[in-house]
Amino acid sequence: MPGFTSATTAAKRLLLGRPFRSDSLGSTLLPKRIALPVFSSDAMSSVAYAPQEIFLVLSLAGISAYSFAPWVGLAVAVVMVVVVASYRQNVHAYPSGGGDYEVATANLGPNAGLTVGAALLVDYVLTVAVSVTSAAENIGSAIPFVHEHKLLFCILGIALVAAVNLRGIRESGFLMAIPTYAFIIGVLAMLVWGFVQLFLMGRDLQAGTAQYDLVADQSDFTTLAMVFLVARSFTSGCAALTGVEAISNGVPAFQKPKSRNAATTLLLLGAFSITLLLGIVVLGEKLHAKYVLDPQAELAGLPDGYQQKAILAQLAETVFAGFPLGFYVIAVVTALILLLAANTAFNGFPVLGSVLAQDRYLPRQLHTRGDRLAFSNGIVFLALVAIGFVIAFDAEVTRLIQLYIVGVFVSFTLSQTGMVRHWTRLLKTETDPDARGRMIRSRVVNAVGMVMTGTVLVVVLLTKFTSGAWIAVLVMVIMFVLMKLVHRHYTAVESELEAAAEEDDGVLPSRTHSIVLVSSLLIPTLRALRYARATRPDTLEAVTVNVDDRATRILVSKWEESDISIPLKVIASPYRDVTRPVITYVRRIRAAAPRDVVTVFIPEYVVGHWWEHILHNQSALRLKTRLLFEPGVMVTSVPWQLDSSNRAAQRSDVEYIAPGDTRRGFGVTPPRDQP
Repeated sequence: MPGFTSATTAAKRLLLGRPFRSDSLGSTLLPKRIALPVFSSDAMSSVAYAPQEIFLVLSLAGISAYSFAPWVGLAVAVVMVVVVASYRQNVHAYPSGGGDYEVATANLGPNAGLTVGAALLVDYVLTVAVSVTSAAENIGSAIPFVHEHKLLFCILGIALVAAVNLRGIRESGFLMAIPTYAFIIGVLAMLVWGFVQLFLMGRDLQAGTAQYDLVADQSDFTTLAMVFLVARSFTSGCAALTGVEAISNGVPAFQKPKSRNAATTLLLLGAFSITLLLGIVVLGEKLHAKYVLDPQAELAGLPDGYQQKAILAQLAETVFAGFPLGFYVIAVVTALILLLAANTAFNGFPVLGSVLAQDRYLPRQLHTRGDRLAFSNGIVFLALVAIGFVIAFDAEVTRLIQLYIVGVFVSFTLSQTGMVRHWTRLLKTETDPDARGRMIRSRVVNAVGMVMTGTVLVVVLLTKFTSGAWIAVLVMVIMFVLMKLVHRHYTAVESELEAAAEEDDGVLPSRTHSIVLVSSLLIPTLRALRYARATRPDTLEAVTVNVDDRATRILVSKWEESDISIPLKVIASPYRDVTRPVITYVRRIRAAAPRDVVTVFIPEYVVGHWWEHILHNQSALRLKTRLLFEPGVMVTSVPWQLDSSNRAAQRSDVEYIAPGDTRRGFGVTPPRDQP
């Protein structure tokens, strides 16, 4: 359909830009200043909702429980330090881009690796869903229209980030850099100015929600219940750690030296994330900010029409009181970084999907790069699934975050366990004292990471399982089973082909029997007859199916009057079906001579408009589909280009790129009148 193809090609070029040659892949590699926003935007932006979730959970126990917030934030920061230190060992030891999946597979076996793969795929999807819904909530704090149409905003946001990534990682990296750095600078400025006012200027800053009382029955909270609640707030705050693993998956995208640049980027990620997280939690506690699940039921003294603002928006509104521009700047950059934080998942998910596809656990299409050298199929798949989650949970951050971080801590724990075994294995053969010392230090770091992330995983499962984490676990199990089935299929096909190759004696068919299907004596049929004769078969005959007695008699009469020497055989069809009589006839020939190969030549029209396909080639399409399942039968289409196809081809020659050309590094093919 050249006409339709040219229109879609033009739209594709408008959306994605011109295709990149395969040999230009090196130019898409990222320097550290661009890699930081590309791979770290999720971890840094999560400080916009992780502190909020800490306050939300603690609010269940009343205002006094907010005093635990800084300590919870500090505990999250400690875990962050350990995880960053551990992953710096990972990127040096495994720089190929397999990340946690490669580490677990190489050291713990394929099932452990597949568990990590399933966990990370699910977590990447939830990263997109949570980041975009949180962006909608934050910008909705400043723009009521977005709050009222949050679901639509989320869907459009995911589509926008997917479109940016389809243009290629380097181009998306430049687009990510501005809002990421603007968010870091903006929030740091807010924190510094807030603490200056509190501790140096002695101002009594109070958040807008400080005047409202929390409606909570603290008498029901025993010591054990309070411990459970604090633990649950800690696990919600651990959402700030998501995205750390993306750097280990994205090492191949860094400029050389890849491992060192990735490790430096990890260090910067940890420093910025910890600073912002602790700053927001401490400032929120000092300003007596409150955040609850249901403001109307849990806050006393609310005015009519009250709309709860996100924690970060409350802090900005208080710190920049008398300077509204500061509040709006924070609201905008927070919304942008949260929206674009999904970019981390859009970089990590396709790369991991490509690695899994290469290992035959996912469809091979996910291993193929698109026109812009991005893994386009993985990007589109991630966008569609994330949109499905957003719709299913009505774009509610609190509901989605209950499913969150289970997957990432599964991968953290298995990855660090694998790294401990990695260093232990190397130490058995290493004799150089300096090298052994480095390995022992690395093993200690990874062992601490294994213990800490494993402990957090247990706490996450205990505190969040019944609140929604079970859904994430179920989806991971389903993904694990599906990937095992895909791998089993590919393995079975390979085994079948290898067995067939061993049984193949290489002997040529004893004879070839060619059949030309005829419906009329027009030029496409004559061309098919000439081509079939040129192949020099042992037996050549023309076959027509009698679905209309009058038309068949006319065809036979014209055939006899012509100078065609090829015999025409008429097959009866009492029920006016074309496909079944031809299949039966071919099977009869094969049964009579099993070592013969039957070749069926089918004349077809090549048309220039989509609607012309409805008018032509329908019988040929059905017949080809059935013949492909017949052993020992070859099907050959003999095309005849109608004028409409020639005109459409001339219009699209300049735009035309053959399927696979971009992936093979070829450029645009020249018009037909040029060499």
